[in-house]
Amino acid sequence: MERVNRHFQEELDALQGRLLEMGGLAEERVRTALQGLVNRDPGMIEGTLAGDEPVNELHLDIDNRCFTLLALHQPMAKDLRAVVACVKINTDLERVGDLAVNIAEAARRYIGHPPVKQLIDIPRMGEIAQGMLRDALDCFVKRDTRLAQHVLEQDDYLDALKTQIFRELLTYMIENPTTVEPALDLILISRHLERIGDHATNVAEDVIFMVEALDVRHLSSTPPQA
Repeated sequence: MERVNRHFQEELDALQGRLLEMGGLAEERVRTALQGLVNRDPGMIEGTLAGDEPVNELHLDIDNRCFTLLALHQPMAKDLRAVVACVKINTDLERVGDLAVNIAEAARRYIGHPPVKQLIDIPRMGEIAQGMLRDALDCFVKRDTRLAQHVLEQDDYLDALKTQIFRELLTYMIENPTTVEPALDLILISRHLERIGDHATNVAEDVIFMVEALDVRHLSSTPPQA
């Protein structure tokens, strides 16, 4: 039994490593897309659009590893929650990669127009969203529910910035109709960044459930026993 448990833990550690690799790739794609936007660099934008395959390959590999662990070891309690969390986190990270592509597509359209304004709040949103993603993966590795709670709290800042960006750009569009098309792309980018924060929040919620068997999505006050 000890040998079986050791083998399961080794496979779980390898799975965790693959998730961290995928998270790093997804975050880098978001960073590159935003840098392409801010620097008005078509090469960086096109690089983001063309580089989706590694994330997709990791997504499939991680799913296969998770299903193999479930089939071969039939884990229970905390071990089962850990594998299920990996399945869900894998999906969230794949979606972050997709959102990076969406940001790059909007950025490609945006740089085809004169700048609407100096970009300040969108890069700030990017920093917060990427920080949330890093912290969410860190709390997954460390099983740190306090850090997970911190990630959940950061989501309000992203929401506030998105609202601020929308209101400011709406003013530009009303005053100058030629800014409507590029301003709408900036609004889309802010929404994509908010969604990245939502996916980071999902990861943090999964960590809390994995460690404490507490589903904070529904504010459960009586967690089940492991």
